[in-house]
Amino acid sequence: MRTIDQCNFNDKKALIRVDFNVPLDSDFNITDDKRMRAALPTINKILNDGGAVILMSHLGRPKGGPEDKYSLKHILGDLSRMLDLEVKFADDCIGPDAVEKAKNLVPGQVLLLENLRFYKEEEKGDRAFAEKLSKLGDVYVNDAFGTAHRAHASTAIVAEFFPKDKYFGYLMAEELKNAEKVNHGAEKPFTAIMGGAKVSDKILLIESLLEKVDNLIIGGGMAYTFAKAKGGEIGTSLLEEDRMALCLELMEKAKAKGVNLYLPLDTVIADKFDNEASKGTVDTGKIPADWMGLDIGPKTVKLFSDVIANSKTLLWNGPMGVFEMANFEQGTRAIADAVVAATQNNGAFSLIGGGDSAAAIAKFNLEDKVSYVSTGGGALLEYMEGKELPGVKAIND
Repeated sequence: MRTIDQCNFNDKKALIRVDFNVPLDSDFNITDDKRMRAALPTINKILNDGGAVILMSHLGRPKGGPEDKYSLKHILGDLSRMLDLEVKFADDCIGPDAVEKAKNLVPGQVLLLENLRFYKEEEKGDRAFAEKLSKLGDVYVNDAFGTAHRAHASTAIVAEFFPKDKYFGYLMAEELKNAEKVNHGAEKPFTAIMGGAKVSDKILLIESLLEKVDNLIIGGGMAYTFAKAKGGEIGTSLLEEDRMALCLELMEKAKAKGVNLYLPLDTVIADKFDNEASKGTVDTGKIPADWMGLDIGPKTVKLFSDVIANSKTLLWNGPMGVFEMANFEQGTRAIADAVVAATQNNGAFSLIGGGDSAAAIAKFNLEDKVSYVSTGGGALLEYMEGKELPGVKAIND
C-alpha cells in the first residue's frame, strides 16, 4: 500500500483530498468535527517533514454553483485551532486566487481551497478540471475515505497527473486495513448486524455477507419488510412492498449457506412518528393497524445480544430503531453496549460502519470502546460488497 510514510515531503507541496463534509448548524457552527480530526495526523506528518499542505474538499450538495451556506470558509476558524496555525483560504479551487496562493505557499503553511462541488465538473470526473487542480501541488494524497467510492475529479481523476507521486493518507490506510480485516481475515464466529430503513440499500451487501458470516442479524426499519413477507401484520411501519419476495429469497439463501439469520422477536410500537407518542411492545408481525414499529423490543435485545456476545468479529451497519428519538433509542443503545462488551471482554474485533451507525456510537459516547469506527458509510458498504473503489484504484494503479 502506497502510504505517505514512503515519502519525505520536505520542500514539497502536498495536494490532499480530505473529507471535510461536516454538519453545520444554522449559525455555521460544526456539530461533529470527527472527519476533520481524522485528517490531522496526515496533515501534521507533511508539515513536520517540512512540506506545505493544500487541502481540497466538498461540503454539502450545492446546486450548480457557489452558495454561501456551503462555503468551506465556515470551517476555517476550527481548522486553524485544530492545527494551531493560521490556515489560509482561497475563495476558489482552481481560479487565479487558488493558483496564486498555492504558488506562494511556503513550508509549514496550510491552504484550504473553496468547495470543489461549486463546479459541476468535480462530480462529473472532468479531466480538464482535475488537471487544473493537479497544477497546485507536487504530490497528491488521498485521505478522503468517505468519498473513495465516487469517481470524481478530485478523488480518482487527479491522481493520473501524479503517476509517481500519489499516496494514501493515514486515514485512508487505516480504513482499508480495518475493512480488509473484516472482509478477508475475519476470525470466526463472524456476525454482521444490519439495520437502517431499507432492504434495497443493503441487498448487495447482505448477499456478499452471506458468503462470509456465521450470523446475520437484521433490525431497524428493514426488518418490517421481512416480517410482512413472512405473513405478519406491520401496521404503518416502514415497508418496501416490492422487496418482499427478495426478503424470502435472502432467508432461503441464508439457510442454504448455513448462515444463522436472526430477525426481531418483538417490537416497540408507537401510534405516531413522534418522541412523545403513546408506545407499547408487541410480538413481531402483530402490530395493530394504525401503529408503527420504531425500535426492537426486549426479547429481541436479549436474542441479538447473546449472538453478539459469542462472536469474534462484528460488523455493524445501521441502527435498530429511531435512535434519534430518546424514547426509541433503547434497542440501538443495547446493541451498542453488547458490541462494546464483546470487544472489551471477549477480544472481539468490531468495525462500525459509517453514517447512522457512527452517529449512534458517537451519541452514546462509545467511539473509543469499539475496535474501529469508519468515517465512510457508502464507501465502506461498497468495499464490503466487493466493489473496487475508484479513489483506491487511482492510487494503486
